[in-house]
Amino acid sequence: MMLVLIAGLAVLSLLLLVLSPHIRTYAAGGVCKSTARLDGKTVLITGANTGIGKETALDLAKRGARVIMACRDVEKGEEAAASIRAAHSEAQVEVRELDLADSRSIQAFAQRLLREVSHLHVLINNAGVMMCPYTKTVDGYEMHMGVNHLGHFLLTYLLIGLLRRSAPARIVVVSSLAHNFGWIRFHDLHSQGSYNSGLAYCQSKLANVLFTRELARRLKGTNVTVNSVHPGTVNSDLTRHSTLMMIMFTVLSLFLKTPREGAQSSIYCAVAEELHSVSGQHFSDCSPAFVAPQGRSEETARRLWDASCQLLGIEWN
Repeated sequence: MMLVLIAGLAVLSLLLLVLSPHIRTYAAGGVCKSTARLDGKTVLITGANTGIGKETALDLAKRGARVIMACRDVEKGEEAAASIRAAHSEAQVEVRELDLADSRSIQAFAQRLLREVSHLHVLINNAGVMMCPYTKTVDGYEMHMGVNHLGHFLLTYLLIGLLRRSAPARIVVVSSLAHNFGWIRFHDLHSQGSYNSGLAYCQSKLANVLFTRELARRLKGTNVTVNSVHPGTVNSDLTRHSTLMMIMFTVLSLFLKTPREGAQSSIYCAVAEELHSVSGQHFSDCSPAFVAPQGRSEETARRLWDASCQLLGIEWN
């Protein structure tokens, strides 16, 4: 029996070795083919110190953009910026502190940016948390909803005037295929009644899609577009809060995207010429992607918008 098992594993290993180039090509997904330059443009990317955020920053810096890397951990942000400069000596990258789990940090970040930056052409809401233990933000929001949705909601609100003055401008919201499994629990947005880290993550990713669609409706005619993306299943440190997910990602790494591959849809939505007037859409592998029915509900999107404004204590008309 043991010999049969060993032989089977040997055959499987050999098969994977032979097929690995084809598997990797399939897993890599779509590639942004645009050669658009961003000389003279300013780009802001949240969570740009690692993973797809860092790869997005590198690509856009190579296109000539001034890239502001908004990071909670400034030290890691500076390390990422240094590696980008090492890869591209002409890269204009700078690191600013931003903690999306703290509204005071978001406000301080925005105030500084508005003082020091005259234009903002691309905002990429990339940072996020995934399947973390039940914790709350400084403001008392459940961490997934607080960081992935409300933190970026507030940041966009504070910068929307600058984006409109800089038009044409683009906003890219990094969501996930996981939105298909999410529901907005208006009766318990912060999972105080019950908590499941996976469902909390899915709810926040659905919130990203709904925010994108409602914001696009409100920005119609302003020459500021907003689209959401599913980056794919990326082998990154986003799974650090789940031992099981880390093990699964390690075992299945051959079938997962690298951070560079996962960044392609964000880059595509930020630069592709054919998307200059496309707004309120969802993309994956640099192509239009399916949106779950609960992500297409205008009523839910408006209700979530109002609830978000109320929680943040803002009026966004």
